[in-house]
Amino acid sequence: MRRTGRRAGTLPALLLLLTTACATGPSLEDRGDLTAPPGDSKHLTVGSAGFTESDLLARMYALLLEQAGYSARILSVTNREIYEPALENGQIDVVPEYAATFADWLNARTHGPDAPPAGSPDLAATMKALRALTAPRGLTVLPPGRAVDRNAFAVTASYAKKHRLETLSDLGASGLPVRLAAGDECVRRPYCAPGLKKTYGIDITAVDPKGVGTTQAKQAVQNGQDQMVLTTTTDATLDDFGLVLLDDDRHLQNADHIVPVVNRARAGSDGVRTALEKLNTVLTTAGLARMNERVDSWRRLPEDVARAYLEAEGLLPAG
Repeated sequence: MRRTGRRAGTLPALLLLLTTACATGPSLEDRGDLTAPPGDSKHLTVGSAGFTESDLLARMYALLLEQAGYSARILSVTNREIYEPALENGQIDVVPEYAATFADWLNARTHGPDAPPAGSPDLAATMKALRALTAPRGLTVLPPGRAVDRNAFAVTASYAKKHRLETLSDLGASGLPVRLAAGDECVRRPYCAPGLKKTYGIDITAVDPKGVGTTQAKQAVQNGQDQMVLTTTTDATLDDFGLVLLDDDRHLQNADHIVPVVNRARAGSDGVRTALEKLNTVLTTAGLARMNERVDSWRRLPEDVARAYLEAEGLLPAG
Protein backbone atom coordinates (compact mmCIF):
# COMPACT_ATOMS: atom_id res chain seq x y z
CA MET A 1 0.00 0.00 0.00
CA ARG A 2 1.25 3.53 -0.74
CA ARG A 3 1.78 5.29 2.57
CA THR A 4 2.62 8.75 1.36
CA GLY A 5 0.67 11.65 -0.05
CA ARG A 6 3.52 12.70 -2.36
CA ARG A 7 2.79 12.67 -6.05
CA ALA A 8 5.44 11.46 -8.45
CA GLY A 9 5.65 13.79 -11.43
CA THR A 10 5.80 12.46 -14.96
CA LEU A 11 8.12 13.12 -17.85
CA PRO A 12 5.41 14.67 -20.10
CA ALA A 13 4.57 17.16 -17.34
CA LEU A 14 8.21 18.11 -16.95
CA LEU A 15 8.70 18.46 -20.69
CA LEU A 16 5.85 20.98 -20.82
CA LEU A 17 7.44 22.84 -17.92
CA LEU A 18 10.92 22.92 -19.45
CA THR A 19 10.35 23.30 -23.18
CA THR A 20 12.19 26.62 -23.36
CA ALA A 21 14.76 26.11 -20.65
CA CYS A 22 16.03 22.82 -22.00
CA ALA A 23 16.59 24.03 -25.53
CA THR A 24 19.75 25.92 -24.65
CA GLY A 25 20.14 25.51 -20.89
CA PRO A 26 19.62 28.29 -18.33
CA SER A 27 21.46 31.56 -18.64
CA LEU A 28 23.24 33.24 -15.74
CA GLU A 29 20.29 35.61 -15.50
CA ASP A 30 17.91 32.67 -15.13
CA ARG A 31 19.96 31.33 -12.26
CA GLY A 32 19.92 34.61 -10.37
CA ASP A 33 22.61 35.92 -8.03
CA LEU A 34 25.04 33.06 -7.49
CA THR A 35 26.56 34.89 -4.50
CA ALA A 36 23.23 35.21 -2.67
CA PRO A 37 22.83 33.44 0.68
CA PRO A 38 21.61 29.84 0.46
CA GLY A 39 17.84 29.61 0.18
CA ASP A 40 15.49 27.55 2.31
CA SER A 41 12.26 26.97 0.42
CA LYS A 42 9.86 24.82 2.39
CA HIS A 43 8.33 23.31 -0.75
CA LEU A 44 10.89 21.21 -2.57
CA THR A 45 10.95 19.00 -5.66
CA VAL A 46 13.25 15.99 -5.57
CA GLY A 47 14.36 14.68 -8.95
CA SER A 48 14.75 11.02 -9.86
CA ALA A 49 16.54 9.79 -12.98
CA GLY A 50 13.86 7.16 -13.45
CA PHE A 51 15.74 3.93 -12.68
CA THR A 52 15.34 1.85 -9.53
CA GLU A 53 18.33 3.11 -7.57
CA SER A 54 17.73 6.76 -8.36
CA ASP A 55 14.07 6.39 -7.46
CA LEU A 56 14.95 4.79 -4.12
CA LEU A 57 17.41 7.57 -3.28
CA ALA A 58 14.96 10.29 -4.31
CA ARG A 59 12.24 8.78 -2.13
CA MET A 60 14.57 8.54 0.86
CA TYR A 61 15.58 12.17 0.33
CA ALA A 62 11.93 13.22 0.19
CA LEU A 63 11.03 11.28 3.34
CA LEU A 64 13.95 12.77 5.27
CA LEU A 65 13.07 16.26 4.10
CA GLU A 66 9.46 15.77 5.16
CA GLN A 67 10.66 14.54 8.54
CA ALA A 68 12.62 17.81 8.83
CA GLY A 69 9.53 19.93 8.14
CA TYR A 70 9.69 20.39 4.38
CA SER A 71 7.04 19.56 1.82
CA ALA A 72 8.63 17.30 -0.79
CA ARG A 73 7.35 15.94 -4.09
CA ILE A 74 9.17 13.64 -6.53
CA LEU A 75 9.59 14.30 -10.23
CA SER A 76 10.92 11.45 -12.36
CA VAL A 77 13.03 12.40 -15.39
CA THR A 78 15.08 9.89 -17.35
CA ASN A 79 17.47 12.25 -19.08
CA ARG A 80 20.29 14.24 -17.44
CA GLU A 81 20.13 16.70 -20.35
CA ILE A 82 16.65 17.60 -19.08
CA TYR A 83 16.91 17.39 -15.30
CA GLU A 84 20.24 19.19 -14.88
CA PRO A 85 19.01 22.45 -16.46
CA ALA A 86 15.83 22.07 -14.39
CA LEU A 87 18.00 21.80 -11.29
CA GLU A 88 19.83 24.99 -12.26
CA ASN A 89 16.53 26.81 -12.85
CA GLY A 90 15.05 25.76 -9.51
CA GLN A 91 12.30 23.67 -11.12
CA ILE A 92 13.97 20.72 -9.42
CA ASP A 93 15.62 21.42 -6.08
CA VAL A 94 17.47 18.22 -5.16
CA VAL A 95 18.78 15.21 -7.10
CA PRO A 96 20.88 12.18 -6.14
CA GLU A 97 23.97 12.07 -8.37
CA TYR A 98 27.19 10.11 -8.85
CA ALA A 99 30.27 12.20 -8.16
CA ALA A 100 32.70 11.22 -10.92
CA THR A 101 30.06 10.63 -13.59
CA PHE A 102 28.39 13.99 -12.92
CA ALA A 103 31.77 15.76 -12.87
CA ASP A 104 32.68 14.28 -16.25
CA TRP A 105 29.27 15.15 -17.71
CA LEU A 106 29.43 18.77 -16.54
CA ASN A 107 33.05 19.05 -17.63
CA ALA A 108 32.18 17.94 -21.15
CA ARG A 109 29.24 20.31 -21.21
CA THR A 110 31.42 23.19 -19.99
CA HIS A 111 34.67 22.55 -21.85
CA GLY A 112 33.61 20.37 -24.76
CA PRO A 113 33.48 16.60 -25.37
CA ASP A 114 37.25 16.33 -25.84
CA ALA A 115 38.09 17.86 -22.44
CA PRO A 116 40.16 15.63 -20.10
CA PRO A 117 38.02 13.79 -17.53
CA ALA A 118 37.23 15.68 -14.33
CA GLY A 119 36.41 12.55 -12.31
CA SER A 120 39.05 10.19 -11.00
CA PRO A 121 39.46 7.32 -8.53
CA ASP A 122 40.52 9.95 -5.95
CA LEU A 123 37.35 11.04 -4.13
CA ALA A 124 38.80 14.30 -2.79
CA ALA A 125 40.06 15.33 -6.23
CA THR A 126 36.75 14.36 -7.83
CA MET A 127 34.73 16.36 -5.30
CA LYS A 128 36.98 19.40 -5.76
CA ALA A 129 36.52 19.25 -9.52
CA LEU A 130 32.77 18.68 -9.22
CA ARG A 131 32.25 21.62 -6.87
CA ALA A 132 34.26 23.89 -9.17
CA LEU A 133 31.95 22.89 -12.03
CA THR A 134 28.67 23.19 -10.12
CA ALA A 135 29.23 26.45 -8.21
CA PRO A 136 29.00 28.74 -11.28
CA ARG A 137 25.72 27.03 -12.14
CA GLY A 138 24.12 27.91 -8.81
CA LEU A 139 24.39 24.34 -7.52
CA THR A 140 25.81 22.98 -4.28
CA VAL A 141 27.15 19.47 -3.91
CA LEU A 142 26.64 18.08 -0.41
CA PRO A 143 29.21 15.73 1.16
CA PRO A 144 29.42 12.26 -0.36
CA GLY A 145 27.98 9.27 1.44
CA ARG A 146 29.51 5.85 2.01
CA ALA A 147 27.57 4.21 -0.83
CA VAL A 148 29.34 3.91 -4.19
CA ASP A 149 27.85 2.76 -7.48
CA ARG A 150 30.62 2.34 -9.99
CA ASN A 151 31.68 -0.12 -12.63
CA ALA A 152 32.65 -3.55 -11.33
CA PHE A 153 33.67 -6.87 -12.82
CA ALA A 154 32.25 -10.26 -11.88
CA VAL A 155 33.08 -13.89 -12.58
CA THR A 156 31.34 -17.08 -11.54
CA ALA A 157 31.99 -18.18 -7.98
CA SER A 158 33.22 -21.54 -9.28
CA TYR A 159 35.68 -19.85 -11.66
CA ALA A 160 36.98 -17.64 -8.84
CA LYS A 161 37.39 -20.64 -6.54
CA LYS A 162 39.09 -22.79 -9.18
CA HIS A 163 41.67 -20.12 -10.01
CA ARG A 164 41.91 -18.60 -6.52
CA LEU A 165 40.70 -15.18 -7.60
CA GLU A 166 39.64 -12.45 -5.21
CA THR A 167 40.94 -9.35 -6.98
CA LEU A 168 41.45 -8.09 -10.50
CA SER A 169 45.18 -8.26 -9.76
CA ASP A 170 44.78 -11.99 -9.14
CA LEU A 171 43.14 -12.37 -12.53
CA GLY A 172 45.91 -10.46 -14.25
CA ALA A 173 48.59 -12.51 -12.54
CA SER A 174 46.86 -15.75 -13.55
CA GLY A 175 47.45 -15.09 -17.25
CA LEU A 176 44.02 -16.51 -18.07
CA PRO A 177 42.47 -15.41 -21.36
CA VAL A 178 39.27 -13.49 -20.65
CA ARG A 179 36.31 -12.85 -22.93
CA LEU A 180 34.44 -9.92 -21.38
CA ALA A 181 30.67 -9.39 -21.58
CA ALA A 182 30.08 -5.63 -21.62
CA GLY A 183 28.79 -2.73 -23.67
CA ASP A 184 30.35 -2.26 -27.09
CA GLU A 185 31.95 1.00 -25.91
CA CYS A 186 34.10 -1.07 -23.53
CA VAL A 187 36.69 -1.65 -26.25
CA ARG A 188 37.74 2.02 -26.08
CA ARG A 189 36.76 3.24 -22.60
CA PRO A 190 39.85 3.76 -20.40
CA TYR A 191 38.06 2.25 -17.39
CA CYS A 192 37.07 -0.91 -19.26
CA ALA A 193 39.08 -3.20 -21.57
CA PRO A 194 42.05 -0.82 -22.10
CA GLY A 195 42.27 -0.13 -18.36
CA LEU A 196 42.01 -3.80 -17.43
CA LYS A 197 44.94 -4.52 -19.73
CA LYS A 198 47.05 -1.52 -18.70
CA THR A 199 46.38 -1.49 -14.95
CA TYR A 200 46.02 -5.21 -14.26
CA GLY A 201 47.63 -6.95 -17.20
CA ILE A 202 44.44 -8.93 -17.85
CA ASP A 203 44.42 -10.70 -21.20
CA ILE A 204 41.12 -9.44 -22.67
CA THR A 205 40.76 -11.51 -25.83
CA ALA A 206 37.39 -10.03 -26.90
CA VAL A 207 34.51 -7.87 -25.75
CA ASP A 208 31.14 -9.57 -26.15
CA PRO A 209 28.70 -6.64 -26.70
CA LYS A 210 25.83 -7.72 -24.47
CA GLY A 211 25.49 -4.54 -22.40
CA VAL A 212 26.44 -3.48 -18.89
CA GLY A 213 25.07 -5.86 -16.27
CA THR A 214 22.26 -7.11 -18.50
CA THR A 215 20.65 -10.49 -18.00
CA GLN A 216 22.14 -11.64 -21.31
CA ALA A 217 25.64 -10.57 -20.26
CA LYS A 218 25.42 -12.37 -16.93
CA GLN A 219 23.99 -15.48 -18.54
CA ALA A 220 26.92 -15.53 -20.96
CA VAL A 221 29.33 -15.72 -18.02
CA GLN A 222 27.12 -18.17 -16.14
CA ASN A 223 27.14 -20.62 -19.07
CA GLY A 224 30.85 -20.21 -19.78
CA GLN A 225 30.55 -18.39 -23.09
CA ASP A 226 32.35 -15.45 -21.47
CA GLN A 227 34.58 -15.40 -18.40
CA MET A 228 33.79 -11.99 -16.91
CA VAL A 229 30.98 -9.42 -17.01
CA LEU A 230 31.00 -5.65 -16.58
CA THR A 231 28.33 -4.68 -14.04
CA THR A 232 28.08 -2.27 -11.08
CA THR A 233 28.84 -2.40 -7.37
CA THR A 234 25.14 -2.22 -6.48
CA ASP A 235 24.01 -5.01 -8.83
CA ALA A 236 21.31 -6.83 -6.90
CA THR A 237 21.16 -10.00 -8.97
CA LEU A 238 24.72 -11.42 -8.94
CA ASP A 239 23.76 -14.25 -6.60
CA ASP A 240 20.98 -15.30 -8.98
CA PHE A 241 23.63 -16.06 -11.61
CA GLY A 242 26.24 -17.51 -9.25
CA LEU A 243 28.54 -14.51 -9.78
CA VAL A 244 30.95 -12.71 -7.47
CA LEU A 245 32.74 -9.38 -7.84
CA LEU A 246 36.51 -9.20 -8.12
CA ASP A 247 37.96 -6.38 -6.02
CA ASP A 248 39.27 -3.37 -7.94
CA ASP A 249 42.35 -3.37 -5.71
CA ARG A 250 44.38 -0.92 -7.83
CA HIS A 251 41.48 1.54 -8.05
CA LEU A 252 40.90 1.63 -11.79
CA GLN A 253 37.32 2.84 -11.40
CA ASN A 254 36.33 6.40 -10.61
CA ALA A 255 34.95 7.65 -7.30
CA ASP A 256 31.25 7.42 -8.10
CA HIS A 257 30.09 8.04 -4.55
CA ILE A 258 26.47 9.07 -4.24
CA VAL A 259 26.09 12.79 -3.58
CA PRO A 260 23.03 15.00 -3.17
CA VAL A 261 23.14 18.02 -5.48
CA VAL A 262 20.90 20.97 -4.62
CA ASN A 263 19.86 24.27 -6.12
CA ARG A 264 21.64 26.75 -3.84
CA ALA A 265 19.03 29.50 -4.08
CA ARG A 266 16.18 27.22 -3.02
CA ALA A 267 17.68 24.32 -1.08
CA GLY A 268 21.15 25.37 0.01
CA SER A 269 20.25 25.75 3.68
CA ASP A 270 21.66 23.97 6.70
CA GLY A 271 18.22 22.43 7.21
CA VAL A 272 18.35 20.59 3.90
CA ARG A 273 21.98 19.62 4.41
CA THR A 274 21.32 18.23 7.89
CA ALA A 275 18.29 16.24 6.74
CA LEU A 276 20.10 14.59 3.82
CA GLU A 277 23.37 13.97 5.65
CA LYS A 278 21.54 11.59 7.98
CA LEU A 279 21.41 9.12 5.12
CA ASN A 280 25.13 9.50 4.44
CA THR A 281 26.00 8.15 7.86
CA VAL A 282 24.22 4.82 7.39
CA LEU A 283 23.74 3.97 3.71
CA THR A 284 26.39 1.61 2.35
CA THR A 285 26.96 0.11 -1.09
CA ALA A 286 25.74 -3.27 0.15
CA GLY A 287 22.67 -1.70 1.74
CA LEU A 288 21.76 0.04 -1.49
CA ALA A 289 22.23 -3.20 -3.43
CA ARG A 290 19.82 -4.97 -1.05
CA MET A 291 17.21 -2.27 -1.62
CA ASN A 292 17.64 -2.56 -5.39
CA GLU A 293 17.07 -6.29 -5.03
CA ARG A 294 13.84 -5.80 -3.10
CA VAL A 295 12.47 -3.66 -5.92
CA ASP A 296 13.93 -5.42 -8.96
CA SER A 297 13.74 -9.06 -7.83
CA TRP A 298 11.10 -9.08 -5.12
CA ARG A 299 8.84 -6.57 -6.91
CA ARG A 300 8.34 -4.36 -3.87
CA LEU A 301 7.27 -0.73 -4.32
CA PRO A 302 10.24 1.68 -4.13
CA GLU A 303 8.41 3.96 -1.69
CA ASP A 304 7.78 1.04 0.68
CA VAL A 305 11.37 -0.17 0.46
CA ALA A 306 12.72 3.34 1.05
CA ARG A 307 10.51 3.93 4.08
CA ALA A 308 11.25 0.51 5.57
CA TYR A 309 14.98 1.10 5.27
CA LEU A 310 14.83 4.49 6.98
CA GLU A 311 12.64 3.08 9.75
CA ALA A 312 15.01 0.14 10.28
CA GLU A 313 17.96 2.54 10.56
CA GLY A 314 16.13 4.74 13.06
CA LEU A 315 15.95 7.72 10.72
CA LEU A 316 12.14 7.65 10.64
CA PRO A 317 9.71 6.60 13.35
CA ALA A 318 8.11 3.24 12.68
CA GLY A 319 4.69 3.69 11.14
